[in-house]
Amino acid sequence: MMNHVAMLVPTIDRLGGAERQVLLLAFGLKRRGWRVTVIALSGSGGDAGVDLAEAGIGFLSLEMRKGLADPLGWLRLHQWIRTRQPDVLHGHLPHAAWMARWSRVLAPARVVLDTVHTSACGTLGRRIGYRCSNWLADVVTAVSPGAAGAYANAGMVTGDRLVVIPNGVDIGRWKPAASEERAALRAQLRVGDEFHWLAAGRMEAVKNFSCLLDAMARLSYPARLVIAGTGPMEAALRARCLELGLAARVSFPGFERNLLRWMQAADAFVLPSLREGLPLVLLEAGACALPAVATDVPGCRDVVVDGTTGLLARSASPASLAKIMDTMMGLGPEARAAMGRYARLHVEAEFDLHAIVDRWDGFYQQVLEDRRSATRRGRTMHNELVAGSIASRAQNCPPHCKPRVDSL
Repeated sequence: MMNHVAMLVPTIDRLGGAERQVLLLAFGLKRRGWRVTVIALSGSGGDAGVDLAEAGIGFLSLEMRKGLADPLGWLRLHQWIRTRQPDVLHGHLPHAAWMARWSRVLAPARVVLDTVHTSACGTLGRRIGYRCSNWLADVVTAVSPGAAGAYANAGMVTGDRLVVIPNGVDIGRWKPAASEERAALRAQLRVGDEFHWLAAGRMEAVKNFSCLLDAMARLSYPARLVIAGTGPMEAALRARCLELGLAARVSFPGFERNLLRWMQAADAFVLPSLREGLPLVLLEAGACALPAVATDVPGCRDVVVDGTTGLLARSASPASLAKIMDTMMGLGPEARAAMGRYARLHVEAEFDLHAIVDRWDGFYQQVLEDRRSATRRGRTMHNELVAGSIASRAQNCPPHCKPRVDSL
């Protein structure tokens, strides 16, 4: 009988980097023979739900309308777990992680784990929530050393139960275009001869796109910028663009379902984030042999090898970012092309999706086996205690039965 993994995520109606990675993992595990179900706390699933159904992957929405305070969502999850009995319940992002953990009290799954997707530890309430529920997770994974270190240093997870498994990118899909195809794409997208920067992401404060606009106004070289994405700060960013007199140099195409063509047409990628986990867009840019400028923060520095695959801005100030962007433009086409080739090789070696899915496959199997072994040890110990003197033998019991998973 095939193993069953259920992935719990806040929603797939809006796809950020974490949600896209969950879907990629779901599709990859399905191809490797796993039974996979994606469970969203809210939303209808949208286009992603259709894609899951076409791939033979189950989808369930808990239809929660009041966040974690919605008791009907908890009831639906508990009933589903009791009925379907998944082997692995895997939570992604804080709210889903807490639901996966606390569901174990009333509707236990064999293995419960969750993944940290960001280096931001959040509010005091989030930190307390992770600490109080940490005992309910068999293991916690993080998408990068930066994210893992942030949560460990904040005391939100203990280091002996923390494993780093990075995000992955499909290097067969994300790849550079041939010179003729690239020229055709630039013509199609109305990209002229000027240097073209590409930025992409949800328009919210943590992405720091306002700093990027201020940096654009300071550049020494002529350049244009495309910021692909939507979000709550879009109107403010458009207004700031007008204030800076950048309307003719900056475009906002909105959410781009096919970001690949923009990657293949651009001259360089830029990510000015204040915090990251392991940004999927940087992996995609690297796979497209697109050199990148990013802020020197956890997550970004786990992808960009400074001076080799891209350049890191040491601070998130407009002046610092503009200086590094000027440096990138000043390198010249051949040097940037070489940097892009190294970026592609780096992504192939460290973040190939097929290799990452293989790691998850093996990791799930390992944790399941450790859980089975722990259960067998627990039963043997229980029988011994019943047969002999409970008081004397209890002193020799190990302090816990949870499996320790240090690495793959």
